[in-house]
Amino acid sequence: MKKQIIVILALLFSVVGARAQGDVYERSKVYEWPTDKQVVDKLKAWQDLKFGVLMHWGIYSVPGIVESWSIVDEDWITRDTTQTFQQYQDWYFGLADKFNPTKFNPAQWADVMQKAGMKYMIFTTKHHDGFCMFDSRYSDFTIAKHAFRDNPKRDVLKYVLDAFRQKNFMIGTYFSKPDWHSQYYWWDVYPKKGRNVNYPIGKHAWRWQQFKQYTYNQMEEILSRYGSVDILWMDGGWVCKENNQDIDMPHIAQMARKNQPGLIMVDRTIHGPYENYQTPERTIPETQLDYPWESCIPLSDDWGWVARPRWKSPQKVVNTLIEIVAKGGNLVLGVGPTPEGLIQPEAVERLEKIGEWMKLNGKAIYNTKTTKKYNDGNIWFTQSKDGKTTYAIFMLKEGENMPKTISWSGNLPKKGSAIRLVANGKKLSYKMKNGNVVVTLPNNIPASSFACEFVN
Repeated sequence: MKKQIIVILALLFSVVGARAQGDVYERSKVYEWPTDKQVVDKLKAWQDLKFGVLMHWGIYSVPGIVESWSIVDEDWITRDTTQTFQQYQDWYFGLADKFNPTKFNPAQWADVMQKAGMKYMIFTTKHHDGFCMFDSRYSDFTIAKHAFRDNPKRDVLKYVLDAFRQKNFMIGTYFSKPDWHSQYYWWDVYPKKGRNVNYPIGKHAWRWQQFKQYTYNQMEEILSRYGSVDILWMDGGWVCKENNQDIDMPHIAQMARKNQPGLIMVDRTIHGPYENYQTPERTIPETQLDYPWESCIPLSDDWGWVARPRWKSPQKVVNTLIEIVAKGGNLVLGVGPTPEGLIQPEAVERLEKIGEWMKLNGKAIYNTKTTKKYNDGNIWFTQSKDGKTTYAIFMLKEGENMPKTISWSGNLPKKGSAIRLVANGKKLSYKMKNGNVVVTLPNNIPASSFACEFVN
């Protein structure tokens, strides 16, 4: 009984710690365009997709706690004080023997995300805790060698990527550069303090070289054994040359693009040739940006599955997407599968409603480009790639009533041209007043954000 109480307290405090996290990634301040034409072409194709999914799934999903971070000694982490750190870490790593997702159904994941209107995916192959969601030849700490080892789908990554390829998704793989399970990064000879390597690299150069090779080897596995990959999304920005944790990114990049020509590399927050797009986390840039970027925002407050999530509403997600696209970015929405291996009904319900909106209004989102004036109050603007059609997207904020009219200045329709609802092509009545467009809305229009289109 005492042991059960300790575990329950550990879970409670881990979840509290997760929601108290204030340390999120900021985008770097400068962008460097890639010079490889294949990369540039794929990057432009990715920009047209606008909406994707980022899936965190690992041993942290078993108890439903923050991914990896509860084993780190940092100020924002709160843990049960009746356990030593070693006891907690042993319990956490021991979750590998309990992670047995017998209902694992990646076809359901892909179907749900496709119905939500998503066009690309990023799957977590390994988070900071080092637990691999693929059958790595270089580690026994993988889903294929623990509780799930006898399942014919134990090499999870293969089945996830195949399921999404069948739905024509652009394919992305998340990979953590730090590895808190590896003795080459967190060596038991030294105490662990914070997220960084815990031994002096200069004094133990051989050990760091082993870590570099280990990291290279695992990335090579992902990029050479699992078919076509479009995006390598690398997390753990503190592992970098600038922080004296050099893993030789030029060497990794050469291997990566030899295996996957045109690969988009996202070395998060590290300015330079391997940050092919920027990744503001849980935020939207204040202004429009003219280079590739992606806001990564979870559907709930958490990246992975938790037992009692605080969900964002479909309306909140749609409005977030509208603003991001008008500012020139993409949205990747975090959705964590359950410990059993499914997308839970509450998430499915919300994603389906988002998809219903996208089916009606997606013309104003997908394959669009930005306009010079991109916002006027609750109206956001995009335009077709040929620049001939402008989309004015009305954002109905949560808790507000549907107005009888909407108006904006700038981005004016061509004289004599119609303004139509994107959802059904219905012509809307409008007039010009003091340089503003004033559009009268139909009485039966649903209380929702919506897009209209016109020739400018």
